[in-house]
Amino acid sequence: MTNQQQRLLRASLVSLVGAVVFLVLATANSGGYRYGISDQAYYLPAVQQHLDPHLFPKDRDLLNAQSHLMATDELTAAVVRATGASLPQVAVAVYVLTLLVLLLTAGTFGRGLGLPWWAIALLGVLLTFRHRIAKTGANSLEGYMHPRQLAFAVGVAAFAAVVRGRHGLAFFLIGAAAVLHPTTALWFGIVVAIAAFVSRRSWRPALAVAGLLVGAASIWAVVAGPLAARLVIMDPEWLNVLAEKDYLFPTDWRIDTWALNLAYPVVIMAIWRLRQRSGLATQSERGLMYGLVALVAVFLISVPLTKSHLALAVQLQVTRVFWILDFVTMVSVAWWLTRSRRPAIAALCIFATASAARGFYLLEVANPDRQLVTVSLPDTEWVDAMQWLSTQPSDWHVLADPGHAWKYGVSVRVAASRDTLLESVKDSALALYDRDVAMRVKDRTQATLEYDQITTARVLALDVRFQLDAVVVHVDHALNLPLLYRNDRFAIYDVR
Repeated sequence: MTNQQQRLLRASLVSLVGAVVFLVLATANSGGYRYGISDQAYYLPAVQQHLDPHLFPKDRDLLNAQSHLMATDELTAAVVRATGASLPQVAVAVYVLTLLVLLLTAGTFGRGLGLPWWAIALLGVLLTFRHRIAKTGANSLEGYMHPRQLAFAVGVAAFAAVVRGRHGLAFFLIGAAAVLHPTTALWFGIVVAIAAFVSRRSWRPALAVAGLLVGAASIWAVVAGPLAARLVIMDPEWLNVLAEKDYLFPTDWRIDTWALNLAYPVVIMAIWRLRQRSGLATQSERGLMYGLVALVAVFLISVPLTKSHLALAVQLQVTRVFWILDFVTMVSVAWWLTRSRRPAIAALCIFATASAARGFYLLEVANPDRQLVTVSLPDTEWVDAMQWLSTQPSDWHVLADPGHAWKYGVSVRVAASRDTLLESVKDSALALYDRDVAMRVKDRTQATLEYDQITTARVLALDVRFQLDAVVVHVDHALNLPLLYRNDRFAIYDVR
């Protein structure tokens, strides 16, 4: 074996070990990988309805409030059909793919900026620290499959192309990200477009024309096209359903949230200026900085629009531009902390130890019942009851505690693949995109108040309004209805 082959083998082994360590730390810092939790209360049923068109006849309009805006559900269903794998298997595979793509593209982006390997290693460690981007409704990582996360990783790949001067590839990658999650791609796309305009003088006439065409098409879409219905002011009834989504309206932020989010561009620009003075910043990096400033400007322009409750402005969730700024800040700090060898080693050791300790705490102390990876639904009494429901006719309409998804870990739609009257957390999130959905959520929320005290008479009254088939209650909350199934914690009664 030649010296070159030996070096290549060592580099491959180091990369493999690094990827495995990253996967473990990122997953542990997300509280472990869990199938069916959180936002998957929407994403998984959206996929399931394509795998089996008989599912969710009553909830289809609810799911379509968001699913018609993206193609991720159709693509995931196509992968399930093509591979013959189960949805849980595809979900964990996409999760692993997302983390690997993020690691690879972040490293490629860092190398394109000229970061040394110490800085790339530190960036990889920093990325394992899952954290909430303040008042945006987004986390830097999720402990489950999420199309937004994969779209973000592809957007980082577009940034990597930009700093290498490959702007055509960057635009292609933005298109790929748009298929996965349109709004995430939009924010990356703004940066890429500005960067190309700044860095490619010969492209400016074509980019200007393209910008005018895109602008004209956008105006048409908003005024007379498919987005026209979103150019309305959200009324108090609609807004009341979204009352808990405080991240939607920056004018309601506290001063510390404003200070934190606006600190991102300050830190990025300060470190960029330091790189310029050191002779390390490139022309392509300059274009990227202009693009990031444009993102902040877009956010500031959106503030009075969201303050006026313009539906389209609120639905775009422009605050998520700070997720991109958070990432670039991590890249900048990784470079700043590793400008010389000794501080670089110290920083890498400190943050790697902190990441491992935090992951250990989240799994072994804070949540000792969790495993690092749970590919299928957990073995609980709730899931047992849901699995029994999944064997019943596909058009069954189930009444359960409106807060069942966060109380018991998994929604009825995910665990039983059945319509449910209300799943308060995810249904209210989908209400953002459609007023009719918001009114549905409002009506059903009022109808199911104090669910733990629900009586047989109330269940029958709800049946008259919503044509129910079954109701799920705690086993000690007996109803005067035919019992269909019970376990140690839950009972399912017949409402037909």
